[in-house]
Amino acid sequence: MFTGIIEQRGTIRALEITSSGGRLTVDAPNLAASLNNSESIAVNGCCLTVVASNDQGFSADLSVETIRKTSFGAAPALKIGSHVNLEEPLSPLKELGGHFVLGHVDTTGRVTQLAPEAAGSGSWTYGVEVPQDFARYVVSKGSITIDGISLTVARWHPHSRVVEIAVIPYTYEHTNIRERKPGDAVNVEADILGKYVERYLEARNAPPPSNISLARLVEEGF
Repeated sequence: MFTGIIEQRGTIRALEITSSGGRLTVDAPNLAASLNNSESIAVNGCCLTVVASNDQGFSADLSVETIRKTSFGAAPALKIGSHVNLEEPLSPLKELGGHFVLGHVDTTGRVTQLAPEAAGSGSWTYGVEVPQDFARYVVSKGSITIDGISLTVARWHPHSRVVEIAVIPYTYEHTNIRERKPGDAVNVEADILGKYVERYLEARNAPPPSNISLARLVEEGF
């Protein structure tokens, strides 16, 4: 589990994608010393397992499902030299400054804009279009995770399915948002609270289970 508060940016040193999976290698010298094999790390919001590490960075394997659901397999593809957002897992003594982020990417969105707000403010408007089946999880002023960053929905445009985020200068400077361009694929994760509410309502509204089966009817002479 993570918080969506980005600790470091890493640089992709290698990204190998095949029909059976892949491997990602990231240079992150400021973070490498604290990483051990088998530990989890969020890379652009995707929870991965460290399978190799040294004093310069780490490597993680990518499953077919990870490639299918995240920007690692989306076009335009991430490439060597691309910066990625990194966060180590939440610990008991770690401040929960964002929101609960699982690192289980739901889907990919597409950047629609990255434009400066009022002159001199240093803030930016960040727009991301999300798929139709994800739109039900978007709540104005609610939380959303984009490329691992805990963000607040400033404006929601349901007809175009565009989420607008007000990005403060610190977030702009310390994440890879500043490198995003219209058309880029980004990893998107909904707030887990919304998913639990949805599942509860589905279960509550479902018809009660029945003990009647064809075998039972035959046994009773029907």
